[in-house]
Amino acid sequence: MHQLAYHTRLMSIIFVVVLTCFFSCRKKTVKERVDAVTDRAAIPVLAADSVTTLISDSGVVQYRIKTKRWEIYDKATPPYWEFPEGIYLDKFNEQMDVQASLQADYAHYNSLDQIWELRGNVVAVNLEGERFETPQLFWNQKTERVFSDSVIHITRETSIITGVGFESNQNMSKYTILHPTGVFPIDEE
Repeated sequence: MHQLAYHTRLMSIIFVVVLTCFFSCRKKTVKERVDAVTDRAAIPVLAADSVTTLISDSGVVQYRIKTKRWEIYDKATPPYWEFPEGIYLDKFNEQMDVQASLQADYAHYNSLDQIWELRGNVVAVNLEGERFETPQLFWNQKTERVFSDSVIHITRETSIITGVGFESNQNMSKYTILHPTGVFPIDEE
């Protein structure tokens, strides 16, 4: 009997030690409440860094886009793409020749209306090598028109044209300056 009492006492001690270890080692879980996203339009469905992509229409490559940051807001009204760290874009013809190139410090593309807004050090170069510089430029892909109400400088081979307001085809080969302020010949030397 004495041995049975000893084993019972020993088993009780082991049981208490195991229970103590079990409850003292158990990690206490703290539940946090996270609010649901209330404005889905303010969160991009896609955010990508260091992107180079080709955009095609009916299997024909139309554009090449290079950017450090690309965000797509598909739930916004209207849906849009944003390039907060700038963009470089090439427009190709069917032979894959670059017809025009654009670059800007910031770009916004309204995907519903197909209108691009380019801001900050906007530089465009057409097939003839003419360089267009302006702080803001719009490009309507549906109408294939490029336009601006800002100051524009066009550097051509033999002159620089300056003005306010600008309209062009999307290749920037046929353009009109709405309010020209000067044509300055360039000295070849």
